[in-house]
Order: sequence, then structure tokens, then C-alpha cells
Amino acid sequence: MPPDAASDDAAAVAADAASSLPPPPPKRPTRQHGVKGVYHGGDWLDIEDLGNKFDPDDATKSCSGCANLRTESCPRSKSRNDASITKDGMEYDVIVVGAGCVGSSVARELSRYKLSVLLVEAADDVSQGATKGNSGIVHAGYDDAPGSVRAKYCWRGNQMFSRLDRELRFGYQRNGSLVLAFNEDEMKVLDGLLKKGETNGVERLRIIDQKELKELEPAVHPEAIGALLAPDAGNVIPYEFAVALAENAVDNGVEVRIRREVTSITSLQDNGSQKFELNVRHWEPKEYLDAHKPGSALKSRSPVQKMAFYSICFSTAVAMGMGIYMILDPNVGSQATQQSLYSVLALLITGVMAAYNFFSGTAKPATDKIPFAQLAKKVPQPKGDGGKKVAVEDMLTGGSGSWNAVKGDTVAMETVRAKYVVNAAGGASDKIASMIGDDSFQIKPRLGDYLLLNRNQGHLTTRTLFPCPHPKLGKGVLVQTTLWGNLILGPTARDVNNPDAADMSDASVQEYILSKCRRLVPYFDPRETFHAFCGARAKNSTGDWIVRPSENDGRFIHAAGIDSPGLAGSPAVAVEVVNLLKGAGLPLVKDPTFNPNRAPIITPKNGMRGLKMGPLGKNDAKSPRDVADIKRMASNVVCKCEKVTELEIVRAVHRSLPIDSTQAIRKRTRAGMGHCQGEIENYDCETRVRAIVARENGVSTNEEGGRPWPATSTLTRRWIDEGEKDTLKERMMVG
Repeated sequence: MPPDAASDDAAAVAADAASSLPPPPPKRPTRQHGVKGVYHGGDWLDIEDLGNKFDPDDATKSCSGCANLRTESCPRSKSRNDASITKDGMEYDVIVVGAGCVGSSVARELSRYKLSVLLVEAADDVSQGATKGNSGIVHAGYDDAPGSVRAKYCWRGNQMFSRLDRELRFGYQRNGSLVLAFNEDEMKVLDGLLKKGETNGVERLRIIDQKELKELEPAVHPEAIGALLAPDAGNVIPYEFAVALAENAVDNGVEVRIRREVTSITSLQDNGSQKFELNVRHWEPKEYLDAHKPGSALKSRSPVQKMAFYSICFSTAVAMGMGIYMILDPNVGSQATQQSLYSVLALLITGVMAAYNFFSGTAKPATDKIPFAQLAKKVPQPKGDGGKKVAVEDMLTGGSGSWNAVKGDTVAMETVRAKYVVNAAGGASDKIASMIGDDSFQIKPRLGDYLLLNRNQGHLTTRTLFPCPHPKLGKGVLVQTTLWGNLILGPTARDVNNPDAADMSDASVQEYILSKCRRLVPYFDPRETFHAFCGARAKNSTGDWIVRPSENDGRFIHAAGIDSPGLAGSPAVAVEVVNLLKGAGLPLVKDPTFNPNRAPIITPKNGMRGLKMGPLGKNDAKSPRDVADIKRMASNVVCKCEKVTELEIVRAVHRSLPIDSTQAIRKRTRAGMGHCQGEIENYDCETRVRAIVARENGVSTNEEGGRPWPATSTLTRRWIDEGEKDTLKERMMVG
């Protein structure tokens, strides 16, 4: 039988099975973080009960580093502060390599002490590696082998999230998880997971029967006969978690540099002390470099500016001509001749410098003086098709935010030194280790692909749903409603060193996810898919996390090869890393000024109350630094789908971390993450965001990055059509 015919037959059988399903259960209300309330410390708070627990205006009274709209935004690619011991950007107590959830957790933990700490990240923002590309589950720890490093830190980290969220306000939902069983053999697997979890110290685990399962989750597949319930499992938006950690670390004195790739590490003696010297490559993206090429300033000049400049040149030339005439005139006295000579020289020098800046210098436009609608017209159009996917190698150092993905180039080589180094470089942690001659492990990336569905599908589950775990590929796919109300499906588990898995077609990836997730919840509509992404998990050759000093040098601490459930374990790993540093000789003196609290970026909304939408220029701020205009920004909706306001974006830009792209704003405020994905014909929010970021940073719109396409998506275009939606429906029914 031809393969196509076999596939059609399989689809027909699956369709018949689907038609025998009972009707879907009634829709349940779905909570959405930031809409009529928030998730705070694991629990839901209604909007009227927030008070100063979450509200950004009230919370600023007790939070560190809260946005001051009169404060300049961060310098390019670094935080405002110089945390070096010598205040020359060279000497530090500790350098942390990698700003994912692990590295950012370590940096924040170190900021509790009187230390000089530098956090370096190879990508164009924190959280751009594996932290960005995962499901955000705070696992309970029942699936980890007893006695393993994973088991040691997962449950311990899980129990730290409630307090972390109360302090950092990133949004944490303790929704619980269920591992489904479909036969008696799988029920025995659940028994094994329960015992394993209890051995690992996981509390409140229990196995439930089919009746209770259906009461808890009416939309699960009717053939499921029982489940393992872990009430303490939760979920976060992983990049928002990492951003919160890094911001609070900087607020408490840590210095952050992004677009810094460590190229070599050497050990040296310095004044009788053993130190590490790191060579770091500072790169910038093509848009920024193009905007700073000689001659870029001339292109940015308006016709009025050019006319004014040429008029001044003409007047200056006339004045110089008159001066030269007086110098050459024998009837003019020597004193007047000397004064004329000085005047001509001054005009000549001033003219040359002005001409150089006008024609060959780099532009620093007064973007806050340009009417917003006019500024937005200068923004390049968002990309939604074409392009090339991000390579796996680039995913290990930032994915779509890596230097190669954005055609970056080196702008400087920097040298930094520290007595201690923490290797939290994720997918690149083996390369960092090899720089000190430590080849004790190798990273073997495992790709995980996801599909994201609209909020109208989020009612199908409250808890995170898993199948029984695979003995080699781990937990398997999941179905989960995110903090923001969307339904997320996935991931795959594609080992890069297995060509059959690594080279799966986009169609095969989608078929795998949709058909496997249909086995858990058969009622979702794949036509509601609007986004797809992939992450590279840092699996390693040892089979377990590496949290220990390097055997080559005890002052070099590994927090490396941390794959799932690394998000859950990251806070506990950070505490352990600090203890290991102490054991290696790092003096720890608590800083009495440490402030654990951080104001949220988002402002909770109550529908459209107090908000306004309209065309460019209608509601946008005229003078963002004026107090009176802050109210205008607070009501001006920039992203229609997510109801993100201008004030939320402006506040994000003026906080502790450098922001120079719509992607950075997208991760902090969700502007552009909604149903329309920044569609130009809808509300064109990406254009609006890019113009706001340029205005707040005082740079041209060409210097600020936009959303890349296709990045790691398995969709054919950013805005899929009805035909592709129908194809997704067909792929759900395969297998």
C-alpha cells in the first residue's frame, strides 16, 4: 500500500475513534494573570484585593530599583551600574556566565552579600536560551531518580517559588499536575512514581481514581482510568521569572552585560592572588551597526535639517570670506588682522567638525521630540514570512537572540577578572568548562517543540496533564493552560545526536505533538494554533545535573547541564552554588541593604475600564516625562490583544536591564504575544512598541531590533491562513 494511502487509512480510523467520544464538557471559567486579578505566591488574588501586594504604583514604595521615568534608560547592552571592585569594569569577586533561570538565580542569591558580581550573557537579553523555550512548569519532583542531583534540588526549589513570587511578582500559579494512566500496567507505573516521589521528599502526592479524575478535569480523555496527583506542581512564564531575578539582582548591585560571549578563560597570579581572566567578545546586531556606519547621520536628517545646515554653511562661508578679505587688506591694522585670523581659524575648525558630524558621524536623533505617528512611520515593517530557521548551534547561545541569528559582529574585546567563576552557561556550559581544561562532560542537546493555542482553548484543563513517562525520553508531551490563559501543547524530545529525531520535518513534529496531546485531551481545536516554538534542553553526557566545583579548579563552580526540571530546581541550585563558593574560600558578609522586593511590570486590568484604543498619534504621549502625561500613557493601549499600555512599555525600558528590541518588551509585557501576533492590519502593535523603545532610548528606530522570523517555529508563516489551520486539524488525527 502507498504511504499516502496508509496515512489516509490511519487518519480515517482515528477520525472514527474521535467521533465516538462523548460530547465535550461545558466550558469552565479561565483565569488570566493580570485580568481582573493576578496569581501571587501561587494563589489567585482578585483585583479588588490586591492593595500593595501587587499594584505597581503601591509596590514601588517597598521595591528595589523601581522604574523612574525621569531616569535615563540603560546604556547599550549593559546595566547602568559598574559593580567592579576598581570601578574600571575589570575586577570582580565573582563572574557568573549565563543569564538563564539558573545564572540569574545565582546572581540574585549572591546579591544578598557584600560582593562585586558580574553576570555576562552571550545573547541579546537575559533568558534567551533554554529558559525561553520551555513550558514553564515548576515540577514537584516525583519523576527524578532518588539520590540524583535532580531529586536533591527539584522539590526543594519547588517549595521556594511561593516566597519568590511574593517578593518578585513575576506570576506563579500552583495549579497541580496529573499523570494519566490508561490501563492497569500504567497504574502500576503510577505506584512507582508515588514511591519515588515520597523517597524524594515530595509531599501531598496521591493516586486518584477515574471518578475523581473526571471531577477534577472533565475534559481528559474518557479512557483514562486514574492519575497521580501532585498538588504542589505549578507554572510560571519562564522568561518573566528570569527577568525578575536578574532585575532584582541588578537592583541590589550586580552588573549585567548582554551580547558578551566568553571566548577564553585563563588562570593567573595577580598580586599573590589566583584569579581567572576572561576574554569576552562584545557583539552588536546588524541593525545597530548599520545605523552607526559613517554617513548614517546624513540619511537620518530631515529636509528641514538639511536646509538649515546648508544655510548655516553659506553664512559661515560668507563670514570666513569677509575675514580673509580683512586679513589680506593692507589698509587694515595689525591688531584687526590678527583678530580676523583667529576668527577665520575658529570658524574653519567649527565648520569642519559640524560638517563631519552632519555627513559622516552617527545619528543621535531627538526621537522624543518627533510626533509619535511620524516616528512610527520610520519603523521597518514586521517580518512574517521567508527567512531561515535558527540553527541548533545558535540555540545553545541565545537562539533568535544569538549573534549569528541577527548577523552580529564584534565591536570590542573586553577583559574581566575574578577570583571565582560560576558556569551557568546552559547549552554552552561544556565549552565554558573546556576553557579551563575541564572536559568531564559534554552537552547533548535535546530539542523540545511546542504549539500554543488561543485562550478559547484554555478552559480544557486547570492542572498540567502528562502521560505515563517514557523510560528514555522522559515525561512526554503535556497539555497545560498557561498563566496567561493559553493552551500549550508539547514538547517533543528530539536528541540532536539522533539524526532521525533531529531531522524531523515540521509536519512530523506537528503530527507528533497534536496526536499525542489528543490522547490526553481530545477536545482541543488545533485550528486555534497561533504560535510555535522550540527550545534546546542542555542534556549532558553524565545523565544528571552538574552542580559542583570543577575538578580542575575548586574556585570554578559548575551549575551546568541542567535540563528539566531545571526551572523548578533553579532557586535551590543557586543556594547550593553560593555554599560551594563559600567552601572554596569566598567570604560571605550579608548586605544589610539587600532588598528582596521588586515591583511588577504589568498593571492588572479590569476589562477595558480606563483604557483607550485608537490610530497612531491619537492617544500616544506627547511628553512622556511629564507627570500629567503619565495618566495618558496608562490609558493608551499599544497591544490590543493583550491590552498592554504605553506606560507598561515605558516603565519596562527604564528599569534595571538594557532593552533595545521589541522581543525584550514582548517577554516583559506580552505586547505582540496575543492572538494576532502583531498583525499589521489589526493594530500593528510591534511598530508601536518599536517606536516607543526608540523614543525612550533616544535612538533611531533602525537601531532597535524587531521580532525575527521564522526563529524556531514549525508554522509556515507568522500569520497562518485557513488552509494551514485545516492542515493542523488533519495532523491531529494522524496516528
